[in-house]
Amino acid sequence: MSTQQNLTALPAAVPGDLRMARRLWPFLLASTVSLIPFTVFGMYLVPISEAAGGSVAEIGGLRGLGGLAALAVGVVLAPLMDRAPRELVAAGGLALLGVSAALGAVGNVFALAAFCLLIGASTSILAPSIGAAAADRFRSPAAAGRAATLVSATTSAMAMLAAPVLAGPGLIWGWRGNLLAAAAISLVLAAAFFWRGRGRKAPITNRERMSYLATYRELARIPGALPLLAIAMLRTAAFMGYLAYLAAFYDEKFDLAPGWFALVWSLSGASFFLGNLISGRYLATDRPWITPERLLVGGITVALLAVSAFYFSPTLPLTLLLTALMGVSHATVAACVTTLLVRRSGDLRGSALSVNAAGMSLGTFLGAAIGGLGLGLGGYPGTAITFAAITLTAVICALEVQRRSEPRP
Repeated sequence: MSTQQNLTALPAAVPGDLRMARRLWPFLLASTVSLIPFTVFGMYLVPISEAAGGSVAEIGGLRGLGGLAALAVGVVLAPLMDRAPRELVAAGGLALLGVSAALGAVGNVFALAAFCLLIGASTSILAPSIGAAAADRFRSPAAAGRAATLVSATTSAMAMLAAPVLAGPGLIWGWRGNLLAAAAISLVLAAAFFWRGRGRKAPITNRERMSYLATYRELARIPGALPLLAIAMLRTAAFMGYLAYLAAFYDEKFDLAPGWFALVWSLSGASFFLGNLISGRYLATDRPWITPERLLVGGITVALLAVSAFYFSPTLPLTLLLTALMGVSHATVAACVTTLLVRRSGDLRGSALSVNAAGMSLGTFLGAAIGGLGLGLGGYPGTAITFAAITLTAVICALEVQRRSEPRP
């Protein structure tokens, strides 16, 4: 189906979330498993550092290699994502994930460096492939967009729940056992996806195949694609940068101990999950009262107001409210970007989601770096100005997306 056909397709009924989940459960399971290795790495950073013979800062810093790998692989492979069956691409990502988790269990510095690099590379392959594969299961643009946001909602839910779920098994077999279990599950899923993908056709066939650079040119022609990708990167930079200094801010301003801060982190994660789930479902309704483009502008505007007020909030209850508002608003923007990219990109949705994931990887590291610069130069007011400026730029891009949007029939 072409991009134009996706934009003008007649509305069709969107199945309920439970019905969708029953149909998409392999992809939801794959998205869940993809989070386990890096969650284990973060949870057990102290014993992992001791086993590797390095400091927490040194070993923790290796995680940055994953972001660089995700960015590089996402950009390089984006034009190729739609030239093979989705299940086979996902199988490759899962296999690489399994190998990387097994390497991480070795525990020395070189193995952990390879672990971080391969995890970043594998997730940059797996995430867009399963999101696009889930969307391909449905013909109508609304249902396809909802399927992709359901995968992302599952990912955000597991980001919140993975740590407590892994704590129990970790008491029995430790962090190495968790990584080896993740490796085994990933490899089994890779085999299952490979079996399912045999004989399936690629979204773009040999007749339709275009050159590598032509794929990028075609992506650039998708209505609003460039500002949407910019919004994804800028939103991620502002939100992930804010999260990077969240614990330090609560500790300095309200003397919040780590145990209590865990509740704040859960509040942020739950807000993001619910915002992503509910907004994704709303966007899938037939002719929503607020269009995706308007909801995008509204969500990023609320995010701008929330981050501008957050660092100046005088009381803990108001700060907690703003924390929840940040989660909900950013989740809404993420759902709008995913929905619009999936609906508008047609058979190129795998490539579009791959570039989107690469941009978010870049945003993650830019956010922490720029936020740290603002903090160093002007304290938390400087951080507020930095993140507000990034979010304001995203608001301008969102207005451009709305301006370019075609009249809805």
